[in-house]
Amino acid sequence: MTSVKVCKLDDIPDDGVIGVEVEGTPVALVRRGDEVFALHDVCSHAEVKLSEGEVYDNSLECWLHGSCFDLRTGKPTGPPAIKPVPVYQVKIDGDDVFVSLSKES
Repeated sequence: MTSVKVCKLDDIPDDGVIGVEVEGTPVALVRRGDEVFALHDVCSHAEVKLSEGEVYDNSLECWLHGSCFDLRTGKPTGPPAIKPVPVYQVKIDGDDVFVSLSKES
């Protein structure tokens, strides 16, 4: 699957998160320094936007019930969520951020 340009690197605050759509799929983009992570933007526990949550260490916390998801794997690191969220491939080219909906292996 091809990568889609979704934003500029500066559009994502450092240690912050924004929500974008990639070919109709909601994606939460998290920036940690020079790295950007892409997770499915729907909590696996309560089906709310993860992009409205907070970034802590290497996880994204859902604002509603406090479930945390690992930025690299999408696996829950804290209850109440027990199912992971999909993670997607990110490529940075200059100041442009690209996302591929192919799941990372």
